[in-house]
This record gives sequence, structure tokens and C-alpha cells, in this order.
Amino acid sequence: MNAEGIKSVEFINLTKISPTIAKDTFSIEESEELDVSKINQAIKDFYKYGYFEDITVANEDGVLKFIFKEKPSIANVDITGYKSREEDIEEVKNKIGLKKGIMYSPKRVKEAKEKLLQELETEGYINSVVEVEVEKLNEDAVYITFNVNKGDEIVIKKVNYFGAENLENSQFEKVTANKEEEFASWFFTQNDGELKADQLQYDGKRIQELYFEHGYIDAKVENPFLEVDFASNQADLDFYIDEGIQYTTNKIKIYVQSDLIKPEFLYEDLKLKEGRTFNIKKLRRDVDYIKTKISDFGYAFTQVKYDIKKDEKNGTVDIVYNVVPGDKVYIRDVKITGNSRTLDRVIRRNIYLAPGDLFSLTDFNDSQNKLKRSGFFDDIRIEQKRVSKDKMDLVVKVKEAPTGNIILGGGYGSYDGFMINTALNERNIFGSGLGLSISADLSKRRSNLSFKIINPAIRDSKYHGDIDIHNSKTEINNDDYDLDKDVKGFSVGLGREIIRNLKAGARYRLDFIDETYDYDDDFKKLPGKKYYEDTDYVTSSITPYINFDNTNDYYFPTSGIKVGTSLEFAGLGGDSEYLKSSSYFKAFYSLEDRFDLDWVLRYKLQANFLVDNGQINQGDSLYLGGTKSLRGFKSYAFGPDNDDGEIEDPYKEMAATSIEFSLPLIPDANMRWGLFYDYGMIGQDSLSDIQRSSVGALFEWVSPFGPLQLIFANPLDDESGDDTSSFEFSLGSSF
Repeated sequence: MNAEGIKSVEFINLTKISPTIAKDTFSIEESEELDVSKINQAIKDFYKYGYFEDITVANEDGVLKFIFKEKPSIANVDITGYKSREEDIEEVKNKIGLKKGIMYSPKRVKEAKEKLLQELETEGYINSVVEVEVEKLNEDAVYITFNVNKGDEIVIKKVNYFGAENLENSQFEKVTANKEEEFASWFFTQNDGELKADQLQYDGKRIQELYFEHGYIDAKVENPFLEVDFASNQADLDFYIDEGIQYTTNKIKIYVQSDLIKPEFLYEDLKLKEGRTFNIKKLRRDVDYIKTKISDFGYAFTQVKYDIKKDEKNGTVDIVYNVVPGDKVYIRDVKITGNSRTLDRVIRRNIYLAPGDLFSLTDFNDSQNKLKRSGFFDDIRIEQKRVSKDKMDLVVKVKEAPTGNIILGGGYGSYDGFMINTALNERNIFGSGLGLSISADLSKRRSNLSFKIINPAIRDSKYHGDIDIHNSKTEINNDDYDLDKDVKGFSVGLGREIIRNLKAGARYRLDFIDETYDYDDDFKKLPGKKYYEDTDYVTSSITPYINFDNTNDYYFPTSGIKVGTSLEFAGLGGDSEYLKSSSYFKAFYSLEDRFDLDWVLRYKLQANFLVDNGQINQGDSLYLGGTKSLRGFKSYAFGPDNDDGEIEDPYKEMAATSIEFSLPLIPDANMRWGLFYDYGMIGQDSLSDIQRSSVGALFEWVSPFGPLQLIFANPLDDESGDDTSSFEFSLGSSF
């Protein structure tokens, strides 16, 4: 190349980057003298993009031409011989980092192969072989196939814990990934003994941590020894343990600035207690507790340092906490990412921290829980990004969840004939946070239509409201008479958040009920008894309510409580005149922190009472039975009915309680199963009139259509004539 002026620069066969970026990478002024060193540097800069296999440069009469040979893209990736389900294959592709559309390079494919082998070893397949085929489709695309030959799966037949005297093998099995094969290992509750090679290096540390939780803070666990018999693909796994002595907590001392908080206010709620066995897990919880208390004063980056002073002779430890608060930190900005549909303001109104606020860790944690309770998101993460010694940004990262569903179903019954069920539900209309529900259930003898709209934050304020319009028609054919019942009405509610997680308000309901009875000609009414007659009546009521909810998720809470009570007063100009009290309490507790088990304990108690203030009509009575109160019995199994046309007194007292264990089934698919016990009571004037209970199992799935439950129940004390139900399903509601 001669030292001459450059007339122009051309970039040939360039598609991966734009001409603007190319000109920025090699910038040159018109008529500038050709500089070989500058061209060489530009070639190096182009190679750094990672898109090119070869770059050549030619000078044709002052026209400098960069000629690119681009790397091909990966048109598709296939993995054979490993997984069968498409979802599982896609998950593996994500793990090995090779996807359709990215640039091909031998180095990238080699790294993906190594990751795939590691994944196979993680699942216990030893000496697996992966062969890679790269098929060139054209100059710009390749098709990559990973052919997997899974190695032998090693099964652990025996696990030995040498030196373990004070803890049981069953305790170790709760924390380790590699377990001994149990009898009937094919059953989902039994250990299959399959080797998880990648977890071996961590199992010793898990056992050591278990000892720390039981006060053995000198315990040492050597790296495990695995002895494999490749002839039978079986192995023995040995752990060598030096337990040491068990320590008791002697004294606890907290050093903190008295102008922030007096130390005596912190001691009472500590998990570690003087005179009890030391537990490292409780110590860490105490560190978080102290940090939260100090951080609530604005010290976001508080450090809580602790010192464990051992007295080996007496087997005791003294714990000393030193609290270093640092500087008070204020919120500079709240940034939101990941919301392609939900409006920013809908997210911001659920966050208790705003620009200019003093940081509070309680506000921070409550914000995450409130966003999870909205049901708009699959995942919520709020990150703290420090921008100076006294300021931080909060970065709210959300992954939006499906919030709407369309349900269309049907069936045929000997009584109702053909049935059609359809519903449109959307909890987040156009990302506004508004909820909408339209449903219709139609059959030969029944029709139910409803329209409901909910605004959880009117004009982004603390006020909330809802409107419900409904119409139902029912035709009942008994041996002695026919009943046509028509209900038209609406309700409107308005409430406000009083303090955090506590809401109060009132709902007005107006229903017009028309009941028409057509008795057979040969039906004889017995003297001295009252029978239902044609009637029109109006129920006009106002219901004040108060609710508290600090749970941590919308569909599947694992901590917190829900509690509420309401009192319906009917008699505002209508025919019905009564007081109806309704109260509930729900509690959720995860066993993961305490026992490292993904089990959730749920408890529910509900109680309703009805007081006659002048007129209680048929539809005002209390009922018991069904998925909401007493599983194993049909809905409305216990309460007044119209079977023989004789007027029955309303049931005025009802209570029901449920306890439930929820366990994981397929965590990645949001599938779980559970066991439950239900107990219910109802009576016309006493709760003890009717008492029933049931046990059962359930399958639950947070599906794209909403929460689905399949319930298998067995009544424990049913009596002749009870309407029992061994199987039911529930869509759209959870515990």
C-alpha cells in the first residue's frame, strides 16, 4: 500500500454490525494519508466483536475495502439420548449456554460440551460420552447436534458415618444430597440412592453445619470417600467425623450505640437463649434481627459482627455482638425493570420506599412481600445499589406472570342436561392493576351470570373498591313440587388501608329474589306444618369489614397470616332482617428454615353466626360443606333444604377448621401435593347439632389458568343421608 490519500472506505459482506459502528471502529477523514498501523489496529478492533472468521483489506485507487468473512450463526441445537421432554431439553440448553441464533465458534461448542458432561455427572452418570456433530447448512448457518451416551448410574448402597455418636443417621439424611438407597426406592417418598457427584464436596460441610446447629462447634468432617464397584455400578460412601463437645450458651452481650437503641430492647427477641444449647443457625437469625432493627433507623449498611468465646473446660460459649451502623442512607431513586405490560405506577404504589426516604429494612422487606401478594409477577427482586456513602438506588426487577385466563368447559348431567361454563378473568387489565371477571354457567335448569370489576388502589391512593352485578336462575324439580328461583342484584364496596397490611371498609348489597313453587295436584299439605309459598323479597344490606394480610405470596404463601371479620346488617329497606357475623383466620408456616424441608403448614379457622332481627329467608341461612369449609361432603350438605316443601328453620351457627401439610411434587412446574384434616360444626341454635370431619389428599398446580386443586377426601364420621363427595376439584382459588 502506497502512502496516498484515501478517497473512501467500503465495508463488504458486513451484516453483524451496522455501518455506523464500523465507521466508528475505523474512523478516517477524507483525503487522509493511508496509515498501515491504523488499519492493523482497526482489524484487531473488529476481531474483538467476535463475529468474524477472517478480515482482509484492499486498496483500489484510494478506495479502502474491508472484506469480512463472518462466522456462521447457530440455526438450531439438538440434544439426543438425554432428555425426552422438550421442556427439559430447553432447560439443558440454557444451562450449557448454547442457543439458536448465537454466533458459532468451536471454542463455544467445546465449552458447551464440557458443561453438558458436568450436568450428566451432576445427575450421577459416570463416564458419559458426548459426541458433537456440526452440520453446515450454508455459509451463514450451522446445525449442532450433541449425541449423548449416558454413562453408568451409580447407586449408593451404604453410607457410613464414622465417629458419629450423638446424632442419628436420619438427621444426616435430611441435610445431605447423597443418601443410601432405601427399600422400595422407586416410591417417591423413599431415597433412590442415586449418586449426585457434584454434591459430594458439599455434603461434608452440610453435616458439619448440622453439628454446629446442635452445639458441636468444634466438629470436623473430612471430605467423603466414595468406593465404587464398577462391575455392579454400586458404591459405599464414608464420612469421617470428629464431633468434639457440645456447648451451651452462657452469656450474650450486645454492644450498640445507646442513642440508636437501648440494648435491653433487643435481648428479649433473640433466638439464642442463655443456658440453652448453642445453635449457629439461631445466631445468624439473631444477626439478621439486630441488623433489621438498626437498619430501620436508616442505617442500610449496618454490620453486626459477632465473637464466639469458647470455654472448653466447662463446655460453654459467650456471644458478643458488636453493631457498626455506618452512615444513614437515603433513597436517591427507585428504578423498575422487567415490566413490559404492568405500568410503573402500579408497581411504585406497592413500594413503601420512595426517593428521598430514609432507608428501612422492614419497609424494604414489606415492599417485596406486597408486590408478591399482588399476583402480577412470577418473580420479584429488589436490589440495593449504593451510589454514595449516604445514598442508594433501589432496582426493582420483576418477571411478569400471566394474570388472565379464559375458561370454557361443559358437560352433561342427567338432571341439568348439557352444561356450559365460561369465564374471562383478568387481574391486571392493560397493566393498570384493575381486575375484571365475567362468568356464565348455563344449563337446562340453571343459569348464573356475573360481572365484577375491582380497583385495588383508586387513583393510586389507599382507597380500594369493587362493583359486582349478578343474575341467577334455578329450576328445581322434586317429587312433590317444582321451584323456580330468580335472583337479580348488585353489590358495591369501598375501603381504605388503615395501616400497613390492614384494610377496612364496607360493602352494600341489594338482591331481588323471586321464588315460585308449583305443587303437584296430589300433594297433600299436613295440618300444623308450614310450607314454602310463592314469594318475592328483597335483601338490602350493609357489611362493614376489616382484614389483615401480611403473607408473602398471592397463590402460594409460605409465611404470614390472613385474618378478617365482617358484620352484615340486613334491613336497610328490604324484607330480610338479620345480622350475620363472618370471621376467619389463616396461618402459613414454612418448615424450610427450621428443618430444611420444603414443607408448608397451613391452618384455617372460620366461624359464622346469624342473628334473627325480624326476618330470615331461605337463602339467608348458614351452610356447611364443600371445598371452602368441609371437604368430603358436598357443597350445602348441611343446612335447610327444599326437599319436601316444608319450611325449615335457618341454621344460625357454623364453624370449620382445617389443617394441611403441603409438600413439593414438581417444584419447577409449580406442582405440589398435600394431606389435610377438616372438622366442621353447624346447627340451628347450637354448634354441636351437627359435627363432621374428614381426611384426604390433594394435588395442587398453579397453572396458566390459575390455581387448580384436585381433592380426594374421605369422611370420617358421616351418617346415613349425608351428601358425601370423595372427589372434587377447585379452579381459581387456593387454601
